[in-house]
Amino acid sequence: MLILAIDTSAVASAALISDIAMEGVIDSFATEDTRSHAEVLAPGIEKLLAGAGVTGADIDAIVTGVGPGPFTGLRSGIATARTLAFVWNKPLYGLMSLDAIALEVAESTAAAPEFLVATDARRKEVYWARYAATEGQLPELLDGPHVGFAADLPDLPVFGAGAGLYPDVLRADADFADAQPNAAALGQFAMARLTAGKPLLDSTPLYLRESDAQVPGPRKRAL
Repeated sequence: MLILAIDTSAVASAALISDIAMEGVIDSFATEDTRSHAEVLAPGIEKLLAGAGVTGADIDAIVTGVGPGPFTGLRSGIATARTLAFVWNKPLYGLMSLDAIALEVAESTAAAPEFLVATDARRKEVYWARYAATEGQLPELLDGPHVGFAADLPDLPVFGAGAGLYPDVLRADADFADAQPNAAALGQFAMARLTAGKPLLDSTPLYLRESDAQVPGPRKRAL
């Protein structure tokens, strides 16, 4: 099986995941910029496919991170994934973006029996979810995702860039203090679930907040 994974919940990233490649990842890319998703994603995917010598016809499924994340960035990745799935006539799956960091934590020596993953939600808040780690298994989502203030999170080890922003109030792990969701880990998580016959989400975005853009109300009458 060959999967094209895409995530733009924080940075723009894409990866080619195969069930026969070493560690599953054929190739991947991720930007450091959190505000240029629309400009870099499509050219990045085109270069990724060309470098691997594959075309859309070779892809078996597309997986997109559905957040949580900011509106503009998240829409870029999901819209791209939906477009490619339609044009190539391929199945499209969604996966919570925080799962990508949770997988990396679970595969490291830093994992505790229960831990939190947190990313920057701006406005002095974080997106977060709670996981359980069992050796040799995928991390299990216990609660979330949520958005809230760092000080209100459960008292557990916290991994991800959201934790790195608030080390004074969170039990942040220094090795994961800059970690963002990335398509490579997301695709590996999705591949493991699909291979095991477990369901994935659809491509509905997890915004967790109302949009800042509002329909203007009627004009007030001037007397």
